[in-house]
Amino acid sequence: RLMPELPKFDDEDLKSYGDEEDELALSPPAALMSILATQELLLENILECIPVGEFAVIQPLSDEFCLVLGYLLIWKLILAFFKAASSQLRVLYSQYLRRTKSLNKLLYHLFRLMPENPVFSGQTSEVPNKDTKTFFTEELQLDVK
Repeated sequence: RLMPELPKFDDEDLKSYGDEEDELALSPPAALMSILATQELLLENILECIPVGEFAVIQPLSDEFCLVLGYLLIWKLILAFFKAASSQLRVLYSQYLRRTKSLNKLLYHLFRLMPENPVFSGQTSEVPNKDTKTFFTEELQLDVK
């Protein structure tokens, strides 16, 4: 609930960023970015031996699963923050993410975490048809029990 409120504070200071000639960048909340940097290092250690194109098998409720889930939840917060920001702020934030290579790292991690066949377990269809339920067509329930 807090993330959509945060860009308003940067929006007030936006006018002071327009005078410089260098390509400007503005960091999303520093606390979030420091956690993201830590999670990126941990995830890189977990996925270092897996090339892009192959996928990692992460066992549910393992330490690796918790690290991956934390990393993805951090990105969910960052995207909620971006969604609430004005277009001018989004440009500045995206420049920062480009400079830190966080977006590149996210894509590398996603392509190594994405399952080869994202079909829900319990379906045995070899050839996908339009009735096949995948993780991309169905809403995922993330309720903690």
